[in-house]
Amino acid sequence: MEKTAKPKSRLCTLCNEKRAALKRPKTLEQICRECFYTVFEDEIHRVIVDNQLFKPGERIAIGASGGKDSTVLAYVMSELNRRHNYGLDLFLLSVDEGITGYRDDSLETVKRNEIQYGLPLKVVSYSELYGWTMDEIVKLIGLKNNCTFCGVFRRQALDRGAALLKVDKLVTGHNADDIAETVLLNILRGDIARLGRCTSIITGEDGPIPRCKPFKYTYEKEIVILKSWTTSLQNVFIPPMRTADLLVSSLKI
Repeated sequence: MEKTAKPKSRLCTLCNEKRAALKRPKTLEQICRECFYTVFEDEIHRVIVDNQLFKPGERIAIGASGGKDSTVLAYVMSELNRRHNYGLDLFLLSVDEGITGYRDDSLETVKRNEIQYGLPLKVVSYSELYGWTMDEIVKLIGLKNNCTFCGVFRRQALDRGAALLKVDKLVTGHNADDIAETVLLNILRGDIARLGRCTSIITGEDGPIPRCKPFKYTYEKEIVILKSWTTSLQNVFIPPMRTADLLVSSLKI
């Protein structure tokens, strides 16, 4: 009985040299790991340059929650700042809401990011800013609408933390999926005023500290690809230049 020949591995459609490791969610191109890292980072670089998000010498705070978006944002910002010589002073800024069993683990992730990427970390807490933790607020007002309170307090906490760091801009990890969801919510609410500005890549330019979204055109699925392996390697020190090289091999075509 004749053996059936194994199908040949597909080559990367970009370099046409290495075996394709994944089908890119954004373009459906079948590409190798190295090309994925390159196109992902180059796209963020083009967004930063084309939209003139930063100027040399600026102090930039990265909103760091410990989630996938902010973790990948911290990596990309530190890498591009070094590679393209943006001349930025980068800081990690995190908020401790005082929610037992929720924020503790994510703050540990942020502290690992501080070591991995060599970025100074500032943590501000509801307790020091407002004299209340979120747990204490929930005990007082109950579970109903507590997310509304937390959202307002968190935004103010980021602004106050950024002011303490004396930064020029605050960058957040909001991605294309987040922006699409916000557009739909504003349409359903009939909030025309917010609908007009919710897709802006820079907001708050009339305020003391503008906010930027370098991931405005980045798909959440691609951020997940970069973040997936950091979760399984939480207790391993990963040098900044090697982080991306470890994060995609589990996604096969």
